Amino acid sequence: MSASSDAAGLDRLVHEPSRLAILTVLSSVEEANFVFLQRTLKLTNGNLSSHLTKLEEAQLVTVDKSFVRKKPNTSISLTALGRTRIRDHWDQLDRLKALSVRPEGRHGRTADR
Repeated sequence: MSASSDAAGLDRLVHEPSRLAILTVLSSVEEANFVFLQRTLKLTNGNLSSHLTKLEEAQLVTVDKSFVRKKPNTSISLTALGRTRIRDHWDQLDRLKALSVRPEGRHGRTADR
């Protein structure tokens, strides 16, 4: 377990809900612009900016600023490390889920009973 993992082996940087959502969206596209992420995830400018800064500092995303028809455009994409970390995160969640499935007749009490 790395210093950035919790007791369940989940990457704390990636597992934070907004960052997990950002990385998940980015994992399904080549790149996304800031406005698309903001609208899709319903985050404020400041909140999205803050999360992107943390992800960029960890080298999980790249943030490129340019102009499109004289308007500023911020484009975000996953790095190779970012793709690996989000894939590893979902794999760990799948492993945890598999641990909770027991053969018939050996289930513990569930919350819905």
